Amino acid sequence: MGKFKILGWILLAILGIFILCGGIFINSLTPTYEGEQQLSGLSEEVNVYFDTYGIPHIYGKTKKDAFKVMGYVHAQDRLWQMELLRRVGRGGLSEIFGRDLVTTDQFFLSLGIDDASLETVASLDMDHEMVQLAQAYLEGVNQFVLSGPTPLEFYLTGLKKEPFTLRDIYNTVGYMAFSFAMAHKTDPLLTNIKNQLGPEYLKDLEINVDTSSIWIKNHKGFPNDSVQNTIAAMVSDALGQIALPFFEGSNSWVISPTKTKNGKVIFANDPHIGFSQPAVWYEAHVITPTYEKYGYHMAGIPFPILGHNRQLAYGMTMFENDDVDFYFEEPHPSDSSKYKTLDGWSDYEMVSKTIKVKDSADVSFHFKKTVHGPILNGIADQVTGERPISMYWIYTKEENKVMHALYDMIHASNIQEFQSALNNIHAPGLNMMYGDAKGNVAWWATAKLYQIPDGLQTKLIYEPLAGLPLEREYLDFSQNPQAINPPWNYVYSANNQPDSIAGMLYPGYYLPENRARRIVQLLEQKDDWDREAVVEMITDVTSPVHPEVVDDLVKSLDLKQLNNLQTKELDALVDWQGDYPLKSVEATVFTRWIYHFLKNTFADELGEELFAQVLETHFHKRLIAPMAAKSNSIWWDDIGTPEVVETKREIVQKSFAQALESLEKDFGSDRNNWTWNKVHTVEHGHPIGQLAVFRSFFNVGPFPVNGTREVINNMYFDFDDTGLYNVSTGPSTRRIIDFSDIENSISILPTGQSGNPFSPYYEDQAQMYVNGEFRKMMMNREEIEATSKSLLTFKPTQD
Repeated sequence: MGKFKILGWILLAILGIFILCGGIFINSLTPTYEGEQQLSGLSEEVNVYFDTYGIPHIYGKTKKDAFKVMGYVHAQDRLWQMELLRRVGRGGLSEIFGRDLVTTDQFFLSLGIDDASLETVASLDMDHEMVQLAQAYLEGVNQFVLSGPTPLEFYLTGLKKEPFTLRDIYNTVGYMAFSFAMAHKTDPLLTNIKNQLGPEYLKDLEINVDTSSIWIKNHKGFPNDSVQNTIAAMVSDALGQIALPFFEGSNSWVISPTKTKNGKVIFANDPHIGFSQPAVWYEAHVITPTYEKYGYHMAGIPFPILGHNRQLAYGMTMFENDDVDFYFEEPHPSDSSKYKTLDGWSDYEMVSKTIKVKDSADVSFHFKKTVHGPILNGIADQVTGERPISMYWIYTKEENKVMHALYDMIHASNIQEFQSALNNIHAPGLNMMYGDAKGNVAWWATAKLYQIPDGLQTKLIYEPLAGLPLEREYLDFSQNPQAINPPWNYVYSANNQPDSIAGMLYPGYYLPENRARRIVQLLEQKDDWDREAVVEMITDVTSPVHPEVVDDLVKSLDLKQLNNLQTKELDALVDWQGDYPLKSVEATVFTRWIYHFLKNTFADELGEELFAQVLETHFHKRLIAPMAAKSNSIWWDDIGTPEVVETKREIVQKSFAQALESLEKDFGSDRNNWTWNKVHTVEHGHPIGQLAVFRSFFNVGPFPVNGTREVINNMYFDFDDTGLYNVSTGPSTRRIIDFSDIENSISILPTGQSGNPFSPYYEDQAQMYVNGEFRKMMMNREEIEATSKSLLTFKPTQD
C-alpha cells in the first residue's frame, strides 16, 4: 500500500511539474504590457500606457522614437498577422501551409506585386522622413522578432521568425490593393456568360450604370477658414481557408456643423472587410511634441490608414472603380514565343519563379508576359482555354507613392494639405472621407483615373488589339469625383455609383443603392445630430429596398395557390419594414425567398459552377431589386423544361413555396421558430482555427448577429443551399468622432486589440461589438494615465 502511495505522490509531482512548465511556457508567450524594456536606437525614454482594452498610448520625445516603439508593441500583438500579410504578395504562403497554397502563390507572384515592391524600394529617397519613420517602425518590429517571445503559431507551423524590410511593407500594401479589385471575379465570368449563352443574357445582369439609383453627388466647394471563369475564384477559396481579410465595401458619412446639435462636425466610418482573427485593424495613439494621431494600422504598415487628432479626422470606403483589364492575346501561328501587338509580332517576356513549399521540394514555374501584363493561362486554374488572356493592373503599372500619400495624410494640419496628399494614391481606389474642427466636410474619390472611349465595355475581356490602349489619357486629380462642403451639408459614401466626371460615368463594380438610400434618408430627416443619434444610425439594420422587392414579387404571386401557412407568412411580409433584428421571422423568410428566386432564375442557364461564381460578384447584389421589378426577362424561362416556357410568375411562386418548405424542414411548422438569430451568425476565424482541433482555442464566436447584406450594419454572407448565413464580412471597426467633444469619441473592434490568444485583449470586445456597443478613444493624457491598466517604459539600450 505504501508503494502505491509513493507512486501516487511521484505522479502528482510529475503532473505538477508539467503544469508549472506549461504555465511558464504560456506566460513566456504572453505580450508584455508593463515594466521596463530596453530598445536599441532610442534617443530618450518612451512611455506606453495600455488602456482598459489594450490600446497603446505612446508618448515619445521624437517621432523616430515613437514609431520605433510603435513597431515593437504592434509586433508583440500582431506578429503572426504581419507574417501572413507580407507573404501573400511575394508568394510565400506555401512555405507555411504546404502544397495546397502553391496555386495561390503562383497567381500572386504573376500579378507582379513583389516585383513592383522591389522596384519601388530601389527608387526610394532614403533620406525622406517617410522612409526614416518607416525604417524606425521596422527596427522596432525587428527587435521584437529578435528578442521577444515567439507567437504560438510559429511553434505550431514550424516557421522561423525573420526580419521585416521595406519590401514587406509594400507587399502588404499590394495585397490590400488586390483585395479591393472586383474585376478578377467579374470580367472573365461575364465574358464566359456572353460566349456560352449570347450577349442578350448580359442585359439583365445590371453591369452598367443604373440611372434610376442614388448617385454620390459631386460638389467643388471651398474650405472653411473659420469653422470560364472567374480568375480569382481559387484565390478567394484559398485565402478564405486561411482566414485572410478581403476588402469588400464600407460606409462613411460626415455631417456639417449646420446639421449637428452642438454646431461641430461629426464623423462616422465603418469599413467593411472580411472577418478574421485577429481583426484587421490595430489601434494606437502616438504622441510627440510635434505629432499626434489616434490611428488604425494594418499589420506591418507603419502609418495609420484611418485616423484623427484634435484638428481633423479621416477614413475611407472602397471606391470600387475599375482598375483591372483583361485582354485576349493573338499568338503567332507558328512561333509560340511571339504574340501580336499594334507594332507587329513581339516576343513574350519569359518569367521564372521559385516557391518554397513546406514539407516538400521547391516548386519552379514559368509564365509569359505581354505589354499588358502576365498571361494567366496555366497560372489561374480557371483559365483553361487555348486563347491567351493577359491582365493589366494599374497598381503595378504606375509609380507607387501610396506610402508617401499616407505619410502626408497623417501630417496634414488642414483640408488643403490633406487634399494635396491624395494625388499620390494611384491604386487601390478609395473614397477618402474628411472632417475637421473648422467645420469642413469633404469626400474625394482617390485613384488614377483615365478617359474611357464611349461605348467601350470595360467589364468584358478585350479582343486582340482592341480595348483600352497602354498609353492612357489620365485625368487630373481635380477631375476625380469629390464633394467639398456641399450645400446639402453632409458627405457620404456607401460604395455606390458616383456622379459623372469628365463627361462620363466612370465604370466600376459599385454596390447597389440600398445603403446609400438609407444613409441619405436618415441624414435628410434631422438637423440636430449628436453622437448618440449617430450611434443608432451606424448600427441601423433596416433596408428601404427590401420591402419594395417584396411588393414587386407579391404582384407575381397567384394568391389562390397559397396554403394557409403561406398566406399567413405573406401577410406578415407585406407589413414588414425591412429590418433585421435577431428575433425577426420575416427577415429569415425574405432571405430564403431571394436565394431561391436567384437560383430558379439563373442556375438552369449557368449551371452550378457559374451560378456560384455569380453569387461571388457585386453585380448579383445589384440585380436583385431590378429583377424583382421586371416583367420580362430572357432568364425567366427554365431551359430544363423545353416543353414549357416559364414566366416570372412561375419562378416567384415556386421560389416562395421552396423557401417556406425549407424553413419547415429545418425548424418545424411553427413560424415563431424561424427567427433570424438561428440562421445568421458570425465567427471570426484564425488561420490555425481552420483545423477543427484548434477551432475553439483560436477562433472567436460564433455569435448570433443582427443586420444583413446591404444595410448600414452590413453583415455579408454567401448564399448557398444550406439556408445558413455565416457572416464573412462586416464593419471592421465602427468609429464616431464628434468635434464638439473630441475626447469622448468612440469606436469598437470586432474581437480585440491583440492577435495573441494568451492576451487578455484577444476577444474582450467581441460581445460588445455584436451588441452594438462602443468604448472611448481616449486622448486626454491625465485620463489615460489615471485609468490605464499598465505602463510599459522603453529605455535606450545601455552601451
